[in-house]
Amino acid sequence: MKRIVIAYWLIPAEPARSSFQSLINNLAQLYNAPVFEPHVTVHVAASCTSAVDGVLSKAAQGFEQIVLQTLEVSGSSEFIKTLFVQFAMNRQLERLNRSIRHAAQDLSDYLLNPHLSLLYKRMSNQDRCLLTYSIELPFPEVIFGSLKAVRCISPTRSRADVEAWSVVAEKSLGSIGV
Repeated sequence: MKRIVIAYWLIPAEPARSSFQSLINNLAQLYNAPVFEPHVTVHVAASCTSAVDGVLSKAAQGFEQIVLQTLEVSGSSEFIKTLFVQFAMNRQLERLNRSIRHAAQDLSDYLLNPHLSLLYKRMSNQDRCLLTYSIELPFPEVIFGSLKAVRCISPTRSRADVEAWSVVAEKSLGSIGV
Protein backbone atom coordinates (compact mmCIF):
# COMPACT_ATOMS: atom_id res chain seq x y z
CA MET A 1 0.00 0.00 0.00
CA LYS A 2 1.46 3.35 -1.04
CA ARG A 3 1.25 6.47 1.10
CA ILE A 4 2.57 10.02 1.07
CA VAL A 5 5.48 10.70 3.46
CA ILE A 6 8.01 13.42 4.15
CA ALA A 7 11.61 12.34 3.65
CA TYR A 8 14.26 14.46 5.37
CA TRP A 9 17.36 14.63 3.22
CA LEU A 10 20.91 15.72 3.96
CA ILE A 11 22.31 17.42 0.84
CA PRO A 12 26.04 17.36 -0.02
CA ALA A 13 27.90 20.67 -0.24
CA GLU A 14 30.07 21.59 -3.21
CA PRO A 15 32.13 20.16 -4.82
CA ALA A 16 30.62 16.77 -3.90
CA ARG A 17 27.10 17.87 -4.82
CA SER A 18 28.02 18.67 -8.44
CA SER A 19 30.19 15.57 -8.74
CA PHE A 20 27.42 13.25 -7.52
CA GLN A 21 24.79 15.05 -9.62
CA SER A 22 26.91 14.59 -12.73
CA LEU A 23 27.35 10.88 -11.97
CA ILE A 24 23.60 10.45 -11.31
CA ASN A 25 22.75 12.29 -14.55
CA ASN A 26 25.21 10.19 -16.59
CA LEU A 27 23.96 6.89 -15.13
CA ALA A 28 20.33 7.94 -15.64
CA GLN A 29 21.00 8.71 -19.30
CA LEU A 30 23.00 5.53 -19.84
CA TYR A 31 20.38 3.27 -18.20
CA ASN A 32 17.19 5.20 -19.07
CA ALA A 33 16.55 5.83 -15.38
CA PRO A 34 15.17 8.78 -13.41
CA VAL A 35 17.31 11.78 -12.48
CA PHE A 36 17.21 12.88 -8.83
CA GLU A 37 19.10 15.11 -6.44
CA PRO A 38 22.02 13.56 -4.53
CA HIS A 39 21.02 13.07 -0.90
CA VAL A 40 21.25 10.94 2.23
CA THR A 41 17.87 10.21 3.78
CA VAL A 42 18.08 10.96 7.50
CA HIS A 43 14.47 10.22 8.42
CA VAL A 44 11.08 9.46 6.87
CA ALA A 45 7.92 10.61 8.66
CA ALA A 46 4.19 10.80 8.11
CA SER A 47 3.20 13.55 5.70
CA CYS A 48 2.42 16.82 7.44
CA THR A 49 3.57 19.53 5.04
CA SER A 50 2.15 22.42 7.07
CA ALA A 51 4.70 21.90 9.86
CA VAL A 52 7.76 20.95 7.78
CA ASP A 53 9.42 24.40 7.82
CA GLY A 54 9.28 24.40 11.61
CA VAL A 55 10.59 20.85 11.80
CA LEU A 56 13.63 21.74 9.64
CA SER A 57 14.34 24.91 11.62
CA LYS A 58 14.16 23.10 14.97
CA ALA A 59 16.07 20.06 13.74
CA ALA A 60 18.90 22.14 12.22
CA GLN A 61 19.53 24.20 15.36
CA GLY A 62 23.01 23.60 16.71
CA PHE A 63 24.25 21.79 13.60
CA GLU A 64 27.08 22.96 11.43
CA GLN A 65 28.00 21.07 8.28
CA ILE A 66 28.05 17.30 8.74
CA VAL A 67 30.98 15.25 7.46
CA LEU A 68 30.46 11.59 6.56
CA GLN A 69 33.21 9.12 5.71
CA THR A 70 32.65 7.16 2.50
CA LEU A 71 33.00 3.40 2.83
CA GLU A 72 32.21 1.78 -0.52
CA VAL A 73 30.07 1.70 -3.62
CA SER A 74 27.51 -1.05 -3.36
CA GLY A 75 24.28 -2.24 -4.91
CA SER A 76 21.16 -4.20 -4.12
CA SER A 77 18.03 -5.57 -5.75
CA GLU A 78 16.00 -2.89 -3.94
CA PHE A 79 14.87 -0.24 -6.47
CA ILE A 80 15.95 2.73 -4.34
CA LYS A 81 19.33 1.15 -3.60
CA THR A 82 20.28 -0.15 -7.04
CA LEU A 83 23.68 1.54 -6.86
CA PHE A 84 24.79 3.67 -3.92
CA VAL A 85 27.66 5.08 -1.87
CA GLN A 86 27.63 3.73 1.68
CA PHE A 87 28.72 6.09 4.45
CA ALA A 88 29.93 5.34 7.97
CA MET A 89 27.50 6.17 10.75
CA ASN A 90 28.66 8.86 13.15
CA ARG A 91 27.37 10.66 16.25
CA GLN A 92 26.51 13.85 14.38
CA LEU A 93 24.26 11.97 11.97
CA GLU A 94 22.60 9.98 14.76
CA ARG A 95 22.00 13.23 16.66
CA LEU A 96 20.47 14.86 13.55
CA ASN A 97 18.17 11.86 13.09
CA ARG A 98 17.01 12.17 16.72
CA SER A 99 16.58 15.92 16.31
CA ILE A 100 14.35 15.48 13.24
CA ARG A 101 12.32 12.73 14.96
CA HIS A 102 11.83 14.96 17.99
CA ALA A 103 10.97 18.10 15.97
CA ALA A 104 8.52 16.12 13.80
CA GLN A 105 7.10 14.37 16.88
CA ASP A 106 7.46 11.18 14.86
CA LEU A 107 7.80 7.73 16.40
CA SER A 108 8.06 5.75 13.16
CA ASP A 109 10.44 2.82 12.92
CA TYR A 110 12.64 4.38 10.21
CA LEU A 111 16.08 2.76 10.33
CA LEU A 112 18.92 5.18 9.52
CA ASN A 113 21.36 3.67 7.01
CA PRO A 114 23.51 6.46 5.55
CA HIS A 115 23.87 6.02 1.83
CA LEU A 116 23.67 8.20 -1.26
CA SER A 117 21.96 6.52 -4.19
CA LEU A 118 23.45 6.90 -7.65
CA LEU A 119 20.93 4.95 -9.72
CA TYR A 120 17.33 3.75 -9.39
CA LYS A 121 16.81 0.97 -11.91
CA ARG A 122 15.83 -2.68 -11.89
CA MET A 123 18.72 -4.66 -13.38
CA SER A 124 20.28 -8.10 -13.25
CA ASN A 125 22.64 -9.00 -10.43
CA GLN A 126 25.47 -9.43 -12.93
CA ASP A 127 24.95 -5.99 -14.51
CA ARG A 128 24.64 -4.36 -11.10
CA CYS A 129 27.86 -6.01 -9.85
CA LEU A 130 29.80 -4.95 -12.94
CA LEU A 131 28.52 -1.41 -12.57
CA THR A 132 29.34 -1.34 -8.85
CA TYR A 133 32.98 -2.21 -9.54
CA SER A 134 33.25 0.39 -12.30
CA ILE A 135 32.48 3.34 -9.99
CA GLU A 136 35.33 4.99 -8.12
CA LEU A 137 34.57 6.96 -4.99
CA PRO A 138 35.39 10.59 -5.77
CA PHE A 139 35.84 11.64 -2.13
CA PRO A 140 37.10 9.87 1.04
CA GLU A 141 34.60 11.97 2.98
CA VAL A 142 31.68 14.19 2.02
CA ILE A 143 30.56 17.44 3.62
CA PHE A 144 26.80 17.95 3.84
CA GLY A 145 25.56 21.52 4.22
CA SER A 146 21.78 21.57 4.07
CA LEU A 147 18.56 19.74 4.82
CA LYS A 148 15.53 19.31 2.59
CA ALA A 149 12.08 17.98 3.31
CA VAL A 150 10.70 16.10 0.32
CA ARG A 151 7.15 14.90 -0.25
CA CYS A 152 7.44 11.31 -1.52
CA ILE A 153 5.41 8.26 -2.35
CA SER A 154 6.33 5.37 -0.08
CA PRO A 155 7.45 2.85 -0.93
CA THR A 156 9.21 4.30 -3.99
CA ARG A 157 9.20 1.56 -6.58
CA SER A 158 9.20 3.19 -10.00
CA ARG A 159 10.47 6.03 -12.14
CA ALA A 160 7.05 7.71 -11.86
CA ASP A 161 7.31 7.59 -8.05
CA VAL A 162 10.75 9.28 -8.19
CA GLU A 163 9.57 11.90 -10.66
CA ALA A 164 6.65 12.76 -8.33
CA TRP A 165 9.00 13.81 -5.50
CA SER A 166 8.56 17.43 -4.45
CA VAL A 167 10.78 19.57 -2.19
CA VAL A 168 8.54 21.30 0.36
CA ALA A 169 11.17 22.98 2.59
CA GLU A 170 14.92 23.62 2.75
CA LYS A 171 17.30 24.75 5.49
CA SER A 172 21.06 25.37 5.44
CA LEU A 173 23.03 23.94 8.32
CA GLY A 174 25.05 26.39 10.37
CA SER A 175 23.16 29.45 9.22
CA ILE A 176 20.40 31.61 10.64
CA GLY A 177 17.27 32.48 8.74
CA VAL A 178 18.01 30.61 5.50
